[in-house]
Amino acid sequence: MLGIERFATPALRWIALLGLCAAYLQGGFAKASDFAGAVAEMQHFGLSPATPLAAMTVVLELGASAMILGGLLRWAGALALATFTVFATFIANPFWTMAPPERFMATNAFFEHLGLVGGFLLVAWHDLKERTTITGHAQPDNGTPP
Repeated sequence: MLGIERFATPALRWIALLGLCAAYLQGGFAKASDFAGAVAEMQHFGLSPATPLAAMTVVLELGASAMILGGLLRWAGALALATFTVFATFIANPFWTMAPPERFMATNAFFEHLGLVGGFLLVAWHDLKERTTITGHAQPDNGTPP
């Protein structure tokens, strides 16, 4: 091997997970600090009831990110953010309804968000795989990162 495997450290893994969660942490903190703006964002996209949806979004973005970074039910946090991202992407980036030049930017954003979904699915897959024993039974999650 080229010695590259020495970079496969728990610290680098955590930094990668932090990068994947960065937009959700920033979004969650921004919505929490300007909750009226978060409610207005829900209303902008025609989502109702806006106030409970804004609150649930804050809890989801921050809570699922904490699960991923802390290693407690990492797979569940990753699947939650993947699901959220799919729905949010279809709501916020309907490029197929737009005319140029808006269509170009919305198309890029749509597929970039699908890339995030793929990343979260990989996180969930790896976490579930790590928690599976040789016999194929899931190991209990004791709250410590594997």
